[in-house]
Amino acid sequence: MQYRLDILDDNDLTIDDITDVIGEMEPLDGAVEFLDHLRSKWQVIILSDTFSQFAGPLMDKLGRPALLCHTLEIDEESRRIEGWTIRIDDQKRRTVEALRGLNYNVIAAGDSYNDTSMLAMANAGILLNPPSNVIDEFPQFPVTTDYAGLLAAIEAAASDMGE
Repeated sequence: MQYRLDILDDNDLTIDDITDVIGEMEPLDGAVEFLDHLRSKWQVIILSDTFSQFAGPLMDKLGRPALLCHTLEIDEESRRIEGWTIRIDDQKRRTVEALRGLNYNVIAAGDSYNDTSMLAMANAGILLNPPSNVIDEFPQFPVTTDYAGLLAAIEAAASDMGE
């Protein structure tokens, strides 16, 4: 991460430059409707390895779902990113573990290797568009390739849990 911050400094890029670009991005087709449908039935939490300052513009477009992620340390005067704070190691898995410890049922979806410990900790874990090596290494997780398939998998898992 420090290497990336050094590149930003070398090019005089600030958090505002980055969030301006992110602000021009749009959610994937169907993402807003998918989240709205989920929120009409259940609580939705997005667990991400991103930083809250990066995610803000996109979260606005997604209807501000609950987002648990890391934070950047920003110099308020220069607006340069000076560092970062990792909320907690293995935060996705540990968040799911904490929710389950509070007797919540958790259905988790992820797209890559860094999500697999979270998926294993959840009551039900689902892979969405993972690379083939993840599919091969984690055959215990069902695989979906689009929002319709993911919604069907979530609804089936919820039904199995009596939700």
